[in-house]
Amino acid sequence: MDTPELLSLNKFNVDEKEPHIKIKKEICAGCTEKPCLVVCPAGLYRLDQDGDISFDHAGCLECGTCRIMCRHKGAIEWQYPRATFGVTYRFG
Repeated sequence: MDTPELLSLNKFNVDEKEPHIKIKKEICAGCTEKPCLVVCPAGLYRLDQDGDISFDHAGCLECGTCRIMCRHKGAIEWQYPRATFGVTYRFG
């Protein structure tokens, strides 16, 4: 199985009221490297048409890679999802 097939086996209970990751676009705008675009294993960080970072927490694998790789303090607010929300791994 390839990565998209494996990811599709996971179950996501998305918390629409309180996302567990929030990005501050004003800080991200000053970042030239933008490592979040390449390090997220689910590919959830993207550049929109204006060159601004966007993020969809709905498919987050909760690995924390984005917060470790980000060099700009405060750009990514990361915490584990509230109880009963987040990813449930269903393979392996």
